[in-house]
Amino acid sequence: MKVYDGVAILLFNITRNVFVFVRQFRPAIYINMVQTEVKDGIETVDTDKYPGTLGLTMELCAGIIDKDKSVPEIAKSEIMEECGYEVPIENIKKITTCRSGVGTSGGLLHLYYAEITDTMKVASGGGVASEGEMIDVVEVTVEEGRKLMFDESVNRVHVFIFALYWFFDQIWTKQP
Repeated sequence: MKVYDGVAILLFNITRNVFVFVRQFRPAIYINMVQTEVKDGIETVDTDKYPGTLGLTMELCAGIIDKDKSVPEIAKSEIMEECGYEVPIENIKKITTCRSGVGTSGGLLHLYYAEITDTMKVASGGGVASEGEMIDVVEVTVEEGRKLMFDESVNRVHVFIFALYWFFDQIWTKQP
């Protein structure tokens, strides 16, 4: 399967020492967590038994690379769209690039880090409704972030866990 490459950004608000993540519903996650039933020849899901919250994921701010812009420029746009922060491009630092979806698509994922402040918050975020995005901006303390790496009750992907490991190894160890 050929897909767009992507960009993901670990955001850390240095004003209050909190991570800024996004939570959103992912149909693929939901459908893989529920049992379907066939009623009158139609496959259905009992949403009383399997609430939509099963499909919620905790993620880094992210997006696809589908515009004629540099990857850091796309990262900057995604930070504004999803989280509402106006971040100078020089604040967006590359961590690494790796492959994602290796069993299906093999696309590239560009991982970045940005330190943000409360003064950079200029909008509510939440994604672009016309593109079907329904995103909640979630702030998580450093200690909660550390716990999220191992909390199997929370749907999260490998790059989310890796980014947190990177943060604790490269950034937080340098804090006074």
